[in-house]
Amino acid sequence: MHKINNAIRVPEVRLVGDNVETGVYKLAQALQMADELGLDLVEISPNAEPPVCKIIDYKKFLYEQKKREKELKSKSTQVTVKEIRFGPQTDEHDYEFKKKNAVKFLSDGSKLKAFVFFKGRSIIYKEQGQILLLRLAQDLEEYGKVESMPVLEGKRMTMYIAPKKKK
Repeated sequence: MHKINNAIRVPEVRLVGDNVETGVYKLAQALQMADELGLDLVEISPNAEPPVCKIIDYKKFLYEQKKREKELKSKSTQVTVKEIRFGPQTDEHDYEFKKKNAVKFLSDGSKLKAFVFFKGRSIIYKEQGQILLLRLAQDLEEYGKVESMPVLEGKRMTMYIAPKKKK
């Protein structure tokens, strides 16, 4: 937080800003100038020698700072990750249904995590799982690009697909 007015405890300050002449002033003189203008003396850079201060309306300064942060936050996008789960022997109808959902997720701008879950002894079909994921990647080529190729982690083979940017 910034130090304002009487909270500033240094003998001299460097004043900057639009409403004053830039230079080094005694603290009492800087406080008097701020008082005459009906504004606050705010310490901007406490580590400088002497500390840099500005004469501004502190409440307005805080308001504008919050407004700027809120605007930046609204412009940033939250990335959601949607998951689609397959078995190693997923049949054609289920595959098409899940592919349709994957297209919808990628069109909405979400990342897609597609994985094949191997139960029990079905781990012997890991080639089928990899073929299934690579086929999905090929089918979704126009909607997104593969971020990571299929990787086997324990009983799951996982692949990530990121949406293509809209033009």
